[in-house]
Amino acid sequence: MTKEILFPLIGGLGLFLFGMRMMSEGLKNVAGERMKKVLEMLTSTPVIGLAVGAFVTMLIQSSSATSVMVVGFVNAGLMTLKQAVSVIIGANIGTTFTAWLVSFLAVFKITHYALPAIGIGFLLSIIGKRRSHRFWGEVLLGFGTLFLGIHFMKEAFAPLEESERIREIFVAFSRYPILGVLVGTLMTMMLQSSSATIALVQVLAFEGVLDLQTAIPLILGDNIGTTITAQIASIGSNRNARRTAWAHTMFNLIGVSYMVVLIMIFPGRYSGLIDSIVPGEISRLNIMFHIAIAHSVFNVFNAVVFLPFIGTLEKISIKLVPERPGELDITPRYLERRLLDTPPLALQQATREALRMAKLAQESTQNAYQGFISGDSECLREVTQTEEAIDNLQREITMYLIELSQQPISLEISETLPVLLHVVNDLERIGDLAENLMELAEKRIDEKLQFPPEAIRELQRMYVATQTMAEDVMRALAESDMESAKRGLEREEELNRLQLVLNDHHVERLQKGRVQPLAGVVFLDFVDNLERVGDHLTNIAQAVLGGLRWGEKIKLEDLD
Repeated sequence: MTKEILFPLIGGLGLFLFGMRMMSEGLKNVAGERMKKVLEMLTSTPVIGLAVGAFVTMLIQSSSATSVMVVGFVNAGLMTLKQAVSVIIGANIGTTFTAWLVSFLAVFKITHYALPAIGIGFLLSIIGKRRSHRFWGEVLLGFGTLFLGIHFMKEAFAPLEESERIREIFVAFSRYPILGVLVGTLMTMMLQSSSATIALVQVLAFEGVLDLQTAIPLILGDNIGTTITAQIASIGSNRNARRTAWAHTMFNLIGVSYMVVLIMIFPGRYSGLIDSIVPGEISRLNIMFHIAIAHSVFNVFNAVVFLPFIGTLEKISIKLVPERPGELDITPRYLERRLLDTPPLALQQATREALRMAKLAQESTQNAYQGFISGDSECLREVTQTEEAIDNLQREITMYLIELSQQPISLEISETLPVLLHVVNDLERIGDLAENLMELAEKRIDEKLQFPPEAIRELQRMYVATQTMAEDVMRALAESDMESAKRGLEREEELNRLQLVLNDHHVERLQKGRVQPLAGVVFLDFVDNLERVGDHLTNIAQAVLGGLRWGEKIKLEDLD
């Protein structure tokens, strides 16, 4: 008996999750970039953010994917915490569409078309002439696989209809709603899919194993369990990304808590409300719709309740994830929009932000080198976080300078702006090169590559020359110091010479068999990337020598 239930259940659940993922990925590939732009641009107010979150989740068929995407946007600085909260609230509404989709199983016997959908979808994904055709093939293949999985789950649960023991277990959920919420939460946390949990509950109801009143605590618990995905996605991310994940958790946890209290105080009222929405008595044909409506009504109601309190939810998440000393802030510190009406001051603030970006690029290069020499993985993790900050600062400074260019500005400032934009781009490229150095360090650690002591000493000379050049160029940039800029250019000549010397020496070591071939490649790549850092520093020094000015000198030590 156990085999007849367990094997089809595991297989059906696997097919459902696989189909859901494939359909979700296909839909994201069809409209992914457009969805990202929608999320980035159309979140100016909480109501719009909510609508966008619901719409995107409905399209890509995964609230987990939306929440992970939003956490990623916040981590990259593309979205504020407040904007993210409204989108995630909307995602809870959008995810209820899956329950409606599954409900059509009972009415239209959609499983009859699962196998043809799989066949046609597979062929289209293989022979489609255009990428969009192949992506739609993936959607169709995922759609068919999803419903084939539901068919197997339905078959697995069929014998349970006659089991009194199973009925008694589920009756306990209606008597003790907290127990049902806990089970629904654990199911969703294990499956990593709220859609899968709802589908299981709907199929159990379809087979007559549980009724609507028993299903409600399970679907409420599903809303808590689905927040674990965003929590996992926020691990290792910045402070605001973690706050976003906690806002998602608190939104669902508080919403489910007050609903459970209402259900316990007024037993049968919520299920009675759902019964009144769906005409006729509950039957096998409409029980799935009852569950879908119960799921939707709760999430819509909870969203409406929380919409005026998004600011409060934001404050709660900030208290749950407080600022830690020394934690990297990826958001701009000096770009004050109100100063755009005073172009000289705005230009100086943009320069301050560019100098902060330069310090981050220098620190990133330093961490990558330390990780390469010492094998310290913690240093390498900091490179990734710093790169996110550098990318975000480039984007913010660029947008700020574009806005400044649209103000009434002097000829001197109009000539300075494009040069400063190039400087910012060079700094971003140094951040990219630091990431390249990090990847080479990771390769050395993973492959346990060894270098002779003289190779490490030579590499240290190259690194010290690079960092010294960076300090000269940063001082030249901050203080419009021509002498520092000239020293920077002299350092670049030294870097070029060192690169040739180090390459010759290491090739000689390779020929003598003193270094592994892979170690030789990694070493030479590391040297080349350090030299390319010098190339971008040279561009900045030349910009200063070319007349880049912004008035008052800036002290590097004043930048935090």
